[in-house]
Amino acid sequence: MPRLLGVDIPDRKRVEYALAYLFGVGLARAKITVAQCKIDPAKKAGDLTPDEIRQITAYIQEHYRVEGDLRREVSQNIRRLISTGSYRGTRHKRGLPVRGQRTRTNARTRKGSKKTVGAVRDKAVRQAIKSDTKKA
Repeated sequence: MPRLLGVDIPDRKRVEYALAYLFGVGLARAKITVAQCKIDPAKKAGDLTPDEIRQITAYIQEHYRVEGDLRREVSQNIRRLISTGSYRGTRHKRGLPVRGQRTRTNARTRKGSKKTVGAVRDKAVRQAIKSDTKKA
């Protein structure tokens, strides 16, 4: 497996698709990178020569912000939103959808699994819950 910028990219995939495994490099940027480095796009990532790997790495570092730097920037942006108390920051803080999606239903990715809220109607179950809370 070739290693680019600290990430192992799959060697059985075409170079364009393998480069998309880098955080901050999608398919469009990968195609541009391959074209600028004059590498055959049909070539498999495992068949890249060390010189081609150096060439790709140099191009990506020069033109794009990827991996650790990009992750750090994104997390700093979120921290800034939270510290300024903006609406988006409070949504991040509470773990709710940030971009206006509905939360009455769906939103399970952000909210986590369902937590039932409400009164327990069965008297026996209520007694069991009450005794459990006294033990804890």
